[in-house]
Amino acid sequence: MRRTTTTTHRRRAGALALVVGVAASLLPLTAAAAANTVTVYYQPPAAWGTSVNIHYGVDGGSWTAVPGVAMEAACAGWRRRTIDLGAATGLQVVFNNNAGTWDNNNGGNYRLGTGAVTVAGGRTGVGDPCTTTPTPTPTATATPTPTAAPGGATAEVWYHLASRGWPGANLHYRPTGGSWTVAPGVAMQAACAGWARRTVDLGTATGLTAAFNNNAGTWDNNNGADYTLRAGRSTVRGGVVTPDAADPCLPATPDTTPPSTPAGLAAAADGLSVTLSWTAATDDRAVTGYELTRTGGTGGTTTVTTTATRYVAYDLAAGTAYSWTVRALDAAGNRSAASAPASATTGTTPPVGGSPLGGDPREDSIYFVMTARFADGDVTNNRGGSQHVRSGNAANDDPMFRGDFKGLVDKLDYIKGLGFSAIWVTPVVLNRSDYDFHGYHGWDFYRVDPRLESPGASYQQLINAAHAKGMKIFQDVVYNHSSRWGAKGLFVPTVYGVRDEQWKWYYDQPQAGREYDPMVEHDGNDPTLTAAQNAKAKGRPYNGDLWSGTAPTANRCLNWGTPNGAYSQEGYTVYHCQWPVPTGRLFPADLYHQCWIGNWEGEDARSCWLHEDLADFNTENATVQQYLIDAYNRYIDMGVDGFRIDTAVHIPRVTWNRRFLPAIQQHAVARHGAKGRDFYVFGEVAAFVNDKWNRGSVNHSAQFFTWKERREYSPDDVKAAIEQYDYEQLIGTGGQPTSDNAFLRGNTYHAPDHSKFSGMNVIDMRMHMNFGDAGNAFGNGRDSDDSYNDATYNVVYVDSHDYGPNKSNTRYAGGTDAWAENMSLMWTFRGIPTLYYGSEIEFQKGAKIDCGPTCPLATTGRAYYGDHLAGSVTATDFGVVSSASGAVATTLSAPLVKHVQRLNRIRRAIPALQKGQYSTEGVSGNQMAYKRRFTEGGVDSFALVTVSGTATFAGVPNGTYRDAVTGDVRTVTNGTLTAAVSGRSNLRVYVLDLPGNPAPGRIGTDGPYLR
Repeated sequence: MRRTTTTTHRRRAGALALVVGVAASLLPLTAAAAANTVTVYYQPPAAWGTSVNIHYGVDGGSWTAVPGVAMEAACAGWRRRTIDLGAATGLQVVFNNNAGTWDNNNGGNYRLGTGAVTVAGGRTGVGDPCTTTPTPTPTATATPTPTAAPGGATAEVWYHLASRGWPGANLHYRPTGGSWTVAPGVAMQAACAGWARRTVDLGTATGLTAAFNNNAGTWDNNNGADYTLRAGRSTVRGGVVTPDAADPCLPATPDTTPPSTPAGLAAAADGLSVTLSWTAATDDRAVTGYELTRTGGTGGTTTVTTTATRYVAYDLAAGTAYSWTVRALDAAGNRSAASAPASATTGTTPPVGGSPLGGDPREDSIYFVMTARFADGDVTNNRGGSQHVRSGNAANDDPMFRGDFKGLVDKLDYIKGLGFSAIWVTPVVLNRSDYDFHGYHGWDFYRVDPRLESPGASYQQLINAAHAKGMKIFQDVVYNHSSRWGAKGLFVPTVYGVRDEQWKWYYDQPQAGREYDPMVEHDGNDPTLTAAQNAKAKGRPYNGDLWSGTAPTANRCLNWGTPNGAYSQEGYTVYHCQWPVPTGRLFPADLYHQCWIGNWEGEDARSCWLHEDLADFNTENATVQQYLIDAYNRYIDMGVDGFRIDTAVHIPRVTWNRRFLPAIQQHAVARHGAKGRDFYVFGEVAAFVNDKWNRGSVNHSAQFFTWKERREYSPDDVKAAIEQYDYEQLIGTGGQPTSDNAFLRGNTYHAPDHSKFSGMNVIDMRMHMNFGDAGNAFGNGRDSDDSYNDATYNVVYVDSHDYGPNKSNTRYAGGTDAWAENMSLMWTFRGIPTLYYGSEIEFQKGAKIDCGPTCPLATTGRAYYGDHLAGSVTATDFGVVSSASGAVATTLSAPLVKHVQRLNRIRRAIPALQKGQYSTEGVSGNQMAYKRRFTEGGVDSFALVTVSGTATFAGVPNGTYRDAVTGDVRTVTNGTLTAAVSGRSNLRVYVLDLPGNPAPGRIGTDGPYLR
């Protein structure tokens, strides 16, 4: 049968060329030379110097080893390398400076033929540049013809130098249908500050194709596509072309026009909250927000702002009448007239839900559980699904949905006993697929999956129970995609189905009013089915709501219900429109994207499907946005303490910054006040590389998502997404903002500047990728920290439910000592330490993390952990277990358990380790050694840390230092302290006694590593 089950959550399918991206550029090949070689001439950026490598793959052959082979000097500004092509007619190439900076044609690679070819400024050409002028290869398919005769139309081209930081620019162009100017083009004249201009005689042409350069080897060619300009005045600024533009050197016309007045303001009370909604206003430039004014009650008049057209007010008194008006705002500060008022009277019932704990998330350490695989507290909600037998799970009596909230509630003391004060749980929304225990195939985003809940152990009750023990809940959420069966309440596709002798086992007879319920599975005893068909049907929930033998109204799927020529594994006929795929047109284009990702570092990575089981939301659509915002507001209302955002990289940053992040923050604060300001958001920006920027693509790098936008884009979110992508890719890695928020200034803590913070923190993917050993992770982390808004908020882990270090598909198996060293670093370096369930006993080390339903879960990194938790455990404090019996007592005696317990106790006692900035200035003798300090209010905490080796700290404040590991006391009078450490994973944490902030001294007792 054609595959209808899932293989794995977010399996990133497709071959990724090492270092260089996925899809090769489709530039025409040059003519073959007599000898089957190619001589590649490359003009490197001026900043690269003379060390240049070419990394290439001959067509049909393998790539050279990274970083490639050295190129030799040719003539001024050019490097050269001759390559034997054998029987091939071309090759793909990329270049690097032997120091980690790459030119890979923006992820597309350069596609070259034979003979003498050139690559300069992102463009390819033919010929030897040291003897002749290279002829640029057109980026369009048209063949260049002689330049048009002078006379006729002109194009006045303006280029914004300040966007690139260039002192001047050349214009390299060809009129439409004509030939290119000789590289590097013609000089543009200086205009007003930041601008250059050039008037081009187009002859009989109606426009031109253009690229720009700074006359020093750096080009702006619109990411390889060149710029298409037409007659008249055009401006090119930050990658954005504005045709028929105003003269940019003239004073800007002030924006004095206010937006239109919002219409349709409505207010609906629900207990002690009121939901306000209205119709979007318009503006001659762009509406940037709305101002809501409230009257009534005892608080007088209050005003709040929002970027959405919906707002929920919570800070209201019971049984009180309130009235609101709304105004629209624009970037110039213009305000529309106030709308007609809307009124509502609150009820007397307090809002359903809970309250977050609040507090700085950096004070926590996080334990990550895959809820369905952690602990089984209620066997009545266990479900194996349709793949129970096929996967091998049935043979192990191990249903995929086994763990639940009751099991988690029962084992909260185990997690607290380890010392963790926050729990990251996998998505809780109702899922729908054949293998969905992980939670990432959301179908009903407004409902908690019943396979996780039990009487007395609902999700709300789990949150409340954790909070009662001082523990936070961070909920995994998905904004990027739904299940392949859509999202209930937004859109659910209708597929073709037929209950014939081949397929009746798969398709349930539709029943009026019946809905999907995963708790009710086919029992395998249908008398109308054969024994073999019953075996295949067993475990499947009802699907009669998904299919039809006749095409639905407004069907767009072609060839509905006709055989497509394929057959299932059993030999069954497969039909058109039988399975949802992005190109099948079963989903509406306004709500879902319609393409597959082709380039994982391209724009399509943000606007296409990444897997057949993950239907990609059109997150730039207002209906989709509101659906998701309203859904996740429900969980904020329940009192969760933060969101871990899955697949965040697959949504444009501008959409996060405009829509989703403000909505999260505004709702959390509106509902929970000051505690809502501490709502912690951290995103998964998956970059599986070892360099600072993900293959040179800023839009696909983790740190990029921690920053606000720095310019205005189109008010249309779809256009804005493209504009933002092009603008930032054009600026590149060298033009990204930097921050010293994570760094001490000498020995002094400084107030961090979060004014440009987006609202999203991130998982530290670079440290994750480099945790093969702690020293490597530390070095890579330090190298990236200036590019985050504030790296002290990064979530740091070694492995997870997806990957191990270096994108390994197995759980970490570097050894117990290496695990302990990684922990010693994570718990004392900047960031929030996070541990995937079971790693404290090296659970399933070396096991493949995931293989979908093709192997038993018991053999994977997602195996059931509850057997190790059997028995009872009582924690009297974080990291302190007063009693334990049964298997869990054995678990708690493991060496890494003892290690993480003490690390958690030490970290909780020393604010510098939780929230401090750091520095390695004046530190010698050990790679992993650093100073940390946190100063705020009455707290001043200064610590010297060295991991796995002796270090000397020079230039530190004089005074009394006490080691948190040994209790050793040192009095420093000359600004120097040497901390002696023996043994891998051991460490020293010397804390300075400061007024009102005494050093804690020794914390805990000696263990297998800290002694």
